[in-house]
Amino acid sequence: MTAVFVHGVPETGQVWDRLRARLSTDSTALDLPGFGVPRPAGFGATMDEYVRWLERELREIDGPVDLVGHDWGAVLVAGMATNSSVPVRSWAIDVAGVLHPEYVWHDQAQLWRTPGAGEQWATAVVEAAPGSPASPAVGLAEAGVPAEDAAAMGEKLDATMAECILDLYRSATPNPHAYWEAGLSAPAAPGLVIQAPLDPYDDLATSDEMAARLKARTQRIEGVGHWWMLEDPDSAAAALERFWAAVSEG
Repeated sequence: MTAVFVHGVPETGQVWDRLRARLSTDSTALDLPGFGVPRPAGFGATMDEYVRWLERELREIDGPVDLVGHDWGAVLVAGMATNSSVPVRSWAIDVAGVLHPEYVWHDQAQLWRTPGAGEQWATAVVEAAPGSPASPAVGLAEAGVPAEDAAAMGEKLDATMAECILDLYRSATPNPHAYWEAGLSAPAAPGLVIQAPLDPYDDLATSDEMAARLKARTQRIEGVGHWWMLEDPDSAAAALERFWAAVSEG
């Protein structure tokens, strides 16, 4: 068994390092194209292109895969688990409320989705002096990322990542559920919805609703927010390993 982790925005696979170090299973963390790695020529950075990229990556991995997604990675994992021909042993996501039919993008996402305003943000954040209010590290710390992690994460936010963020958010109109038209049906593989009660980008009621729709179990990790894998990696790793053990037992 291999656990495959997919990060979100504005992150790289490094966001999973602390959690992965606590796992007893083999694991790998992917970097989305344009996020700390080059953006391939002609790659439009849309939802559909990222899902197809994820499918190609999984086909290169031997053995059964336990797929885990956070933030935008959760959206991609959900889309792949429900609509792809690539089999997985299990899947786990957070921010399930983002998949709800009535989901409305948060304020920062609305800015990224707005032509002109999004480009102004990209220029400002890339050109900001380290430690200034507009710098990525300061903004991430204000959003709840632990200070040390915010600094490391902020260093990765370059012009390429900023452009990919704008393209990705603008491809999901008006929200991820509508983008997939037919919606999300229950995947064949067992699933887990991770809930962080302090996450301002999720809603527990709609998360519960989507978990029921996807026939997934739920697991709340108390006392943490959006970056639960950084805030409490011990509890996060334990929750995932309990889920995987239950999947093995059938």
